[in-house]
Amino acid sequence: MKSYWLLGLTLLLAIVVAGCGKENNSAGSPSASPTASIAAVESAAESETPAIEATEKQTAYPLTVKDATGTEFIFDKAPERIVSTSVSETEILFALGLGDKVVGVSDYDNYPPEVLEKQKVGGVSEPNVEAIISLTPDLVISGISIKDTAVEEFRSLGLKLVKTEPKNIEDVLGNILLFGQINNKQVAAEALVAQMREDVRKVTEAAATIKPEDKKKVYIEFSPGWTVGKGEFMDELITLAGGINIASDLEGWNPINEEKIIADNPDVIIYTLNITDEKSGKKLEDLIQGRSGWDKIKAIADKQLVGLDGDILSRPGPRITEALKQLSEGIYPGLAKSE
Repeated sequence: MKSYWLLGLTLLLAIVVAGCGKENNSAGSPSASPTASIAAVESAAESETPAIEATEKQTAYPLTVKDATGTEFIFDKAPERIVSTSVSETEILFALGLGDKVVGVSDYDNYPPEVLEKQKVGGVSEPNVEAIISLTPDLVISGISIKDTAVEEFRSLGLKLVKTEPKNIEDVLGNILLFGQINNKQVAAEALVAQMREDVRKVTEAAATIKPEDKKKVYIEFSPGWTVGKGEFMDELITLAGGINIASDLEGWNPINEEKIIADNPDVIIYTLNITDEKSGKKLEDLIQGRSGWDKIKAIADKQLVGLDGDILSRPGPRITEALKQLSEGIYPGLAKSE
C-alpha cells in the first residue's frame, strides 16, 4: 500500500506541471470529441425515442480522433488488442465491456478483479516498452501520470498511444464517450455517462438546499502531508457536495501548512483509509489527530473524520461519482438520499 501511494503521489505531482489538454474535433472523417458527444447524449435524452436511437448507434469507420496532447489518430476499425497503462482508464475500458479486448495493464491495476489476470506492463509513468510491444496492441491508452518522454518513445515505434488528462468530472465523462466511440461501444458509454450524470444531479440538488451559512468547511488529506486546491477533481467533488475546501485558495496538489489548517478550523476532515506514513509509521488518521494543536480543530474535537477508499477517491474514472456520493454522505450525512 505504501508503494502504491508513493506512486500515486508522483502521479498527482505530475499533474501540476503537465499542461491540461482537451480532446477536440478533427476535420475530415467522422470525428470524436468528448464535448460534442456529451451534447449528443443530452440531446438524445430529450428525444421522444432515445432508446431506439441509442440501440442503433454504431461507430462509423474510418474514425478520426484527437487525444489530450492534440495528436490525431485514425482508426479503420474497432481495436482488437488494447493495453492500458493507467488504472483509471483501465476501469473505464472494463466498465464499457471491453475487458476481453484488454491484453495488458499497469502493475498497479487492481479493479475490477478481472484485471489481476491480465499481463502486467510496468509502471504508469514509464511503462515497459518491450512488454507492451510483445502484446502487439493496436491501441495503447495512457493517463495523466505517463512521462512525455515515454509517450514520444511509444509513438516513435508506431504505436497508437492515446493519452488522457482528466481534471474534472466533465473530462472523465468525455473520456468515457471517446473510448466508447473508438471501440464501437457508444451505447454502453452513453448509458454509463447518463448514470454518472444522475449521480451528480442527486448530489448537487441536495447540496443546493444547504444555506450558505450552513456550508461546512472541509479539509482533505489524500496522502500523508498532502492536500488539494482548486483546479483538480478532488476539489470539484468537495464543491459539488456542498462543502468548502479550505485549500481552495491554492492551485493543484500541495504540501500542507499545519498552522493554516488550524486557523481555517475545518468542520470535516476527509482522509484516505489504510494509508501508513512512512516516516512515522502511523496510520494517516492517527497522524492527523496527533499533530500538535490539531486537537483544537473543530472536526477533530467533534470526531468528524471521514475515511474513504483511496482507489475510489483518487481515480478519475467511472467510479468518480461514487466518490462524490461518498463525500456527500461524509460531509452531510443523509442529505443526498437515494431516490
